[in-house]
Amino acid sequence: MSEAAIHSVTAPVARPELLASLDPLLREWLPRQRWFAGKGRPVTGFSLVTANELLPSTAQLGLLHLLVRAHQPLTPAQGAGAQPGDCYQLLIGVREALPPHLAPALIGHVEEGPLAGRTVYEALHDPRPADVLLEALRTQARVGELRFERDRRQEMRGDLVPRLITAEQSNSSLVFGDTFILKLLRRVVPGVNPDLELPLMLSREGCPRVPAPTAWMAADLDEETYVLGVLQPYVQGAVDGWELALSELAKENEPARDGVRGEGFAEEARALGRATAEVHTALARALPTVTLGHVQRELLVGGMTERLAAAAQAVPALRPYAAGLRTAFEALADLATEGQTWTAQRIHGDLHLGQCLRAPSGEWSLIDFEGEPSKPLAERRMPQPPLRDIAGMLRSFDYAAHSVPGAPGSARAGALPAVPHWADLCRAAYCAGYAEVAGRDPRADPVLLRAYETDKAIYEVLYEARHRPDWLPVPMAAIRRLAASP
Repeated sequence: MSEAAIHSVTAPVARPELLASLDPLLREWLPRQRWFAGKGRPVTGFSLVTANELLPSTAQLGLLHLLVRAHQPLTPAQGAGAQPGDCYQLLIGVREALPPHLAPALIGHVEEGPLAGRTVYEALHDPRPADVLLEALRTQARVGELRFERDRRQEMRGDLVPRLITAEQSNSSLVFGDTFILKLLRRVVPGVNPDLELPLMLSREGCPRVPAPTAWMAADLDEETYVLGVLQPYVQGAVDGWELALSELAKENEPARDGVRGEGFAEEARALGRATAEVHTALARALPTVTLGHVQRELLVGGMTERLAAAAQAVPALRPYAAGLRTAFEALADLATEGQTWTAQRIHGDLHLGQCLRAPSGEWSLIDFEGEPSKPLAERRMPQPPLRDIAGMLRSFDYAAHSVPGAPGSARAGALPAVPHWADLCRAAYCAGYAEVAGRDPRADPVLLRAYETDKAIYEVLYEARHRPDWLPVPMAAIRRLAASP
């Protein structure tokens, strides 16, 4: 496909009938998507931010790229000054009728407007539209407000068979021939997105622990840039840390060898600790570090205390432990009052086992630097103590220990860990590995580490209570432990 084969639609204000014709279909389809952030609130309408044709909608196969704002009632936390709705990236295929293999991708049949009589569907399930995206990246196409960029130092083939990763995630990913993986952001916001910013910085630092971006796509709107997707090398044969941990835990449920359990993953955890420290060290070289001043320390402690109060209000099971949990934040405030300072830098921001890949060679990589999507972009890009990442990984080991598939004591059974000492072994090995590279063991700062772990566990309680109540016993086990800590 040549760049000339990609066609731009006129400005959104000139095509209101396009969105009007899709509105009733999107109201049904969009809230059902895993990546839709506004679940539990009705969609009251849509506004079109951009509309571009990547393949003409009048052809046998059309491809529309839309940025659509979904309007919903504001939550009390959003406040009166918030945007009227989240902006979503949609890739919509257009056909006369869907072949059977695309039936699961159906959005609906359009009854009026410029697409009347045609069928629209989620285009990422279809290899031809996926090819269009890869070719646009390879040729650095420009399509209306859309801009496709690439690192020309890296070779890009265009004849790679695409496949959609169907695992549930907050974005969408396409793998091209086991060579590249394209992560398409679904809920998009203006500004510098760390999912592109940090891997680019790390590649310039020569850090091998993060795949370097090969290409990326963005939209330029009203003097703001929206990052829409990032193409990176695909680590063929890699296993993510979560799946690997569960596999090792399943083995640990077999009869113990020589009376020892848990050592199978401890060495992996140590290597992962070293990889994390390499990334943190490279980020500290590439971007400024700061010392948290009095105001920042107060804000840190205040935010943790406020989140505890809000979570206890929302989840009654948390209330008996609130006083014990609050001591973690009080101890942190006491250290700050005594003059203790901490260095802050750019970090991963949402580190857990699922954000780590182990290659067949045994090397670990860190991926998905977007941070917590629910947080404002400016907050995700703020320097923070590296212990925040480490606390997230320590909590992830705890989650894995409760989640052995089919084991008595799995999370869904609401019991204690199926392998009692596995998480402790992994946590210790991870911190030891981190210290080998960073020169300082994270456990040497127990007050800050406990505060971040407590804050993370409180977040997990609130999340599980709202979305996966069967999993609530997992963070509650940590809550009991952390509330009783000295």
